[in-house]
Amino acid sequence: MNRAYIPGIIAMAAIVVASNILVQFLFGQWLTWGAFTYPLAFLVTDIMNRIYGAPAARKVVLAGFVAGVICSLIGTQIMGEFGPLVTFRIAVASGVAFLTAQLLDVAIFSALRNGAWWRAPLASTLVSSSVDTILFFSIAFSGALSFIHPATDVSWASEALPLLGFGPVVPLWISLAVADWSVKLLLALTALIPFRAITRHFI
Repeated sequence: MNRAYIPGIIAMAAIVVASNILVQFLFGQWLTWGAFTYPLAFLVTDIMNRIYGAPAARKVVLAGFVAGVICSLIGTQIMGEFGPLVTFRIAVASGVAFLTAQLLDVAIFSALRNGAWWRAPLASTLVSSSVDTILFFSIAFSGALSFIHPATDVSWASEALPLLGFGPVVPLWISLAVADWSVKLLLALTALIPFRAITRHFI
């Protein structure tokens, strides 16, 4: 493996591990601290893609996926107040969402890489992070997908509440997803600053 990829691999693995830890700690009513670190994974992927190309970015994504699987395996063995810290559904949701969204990010970025410098990272992150949110929250918490693992009780996530506390009445997991998605969108815009600052020295 190219040694130049190592910083990206380390950064991705660190983000995944940190996010898996921080997701255990609430930030307000709708978010966890992990919501603020996980979107940085898209920044790492885009930087690697811009500097070294899609093959390098996919290697970094694979490293992040492996780190996520290890975290999930560890989490399933740690018992919290309401059972394992990571349930089977959350483990599946996390893996599917991460791999699908990150590879989609690589594909979109590659298709737009010859345009304005900001177009590829912004478009790829906005689309892929939206897909990530939809896949994770629906697989992990939607009652319609309970067949994935019937033994996992996610009835609490289907409690009907106003969206983010003031909107139309929806299942709780929808509010959690919308809050998470909003943070991803905000960070997608903010991440353009470090993306430009880092990549302009290499290309």
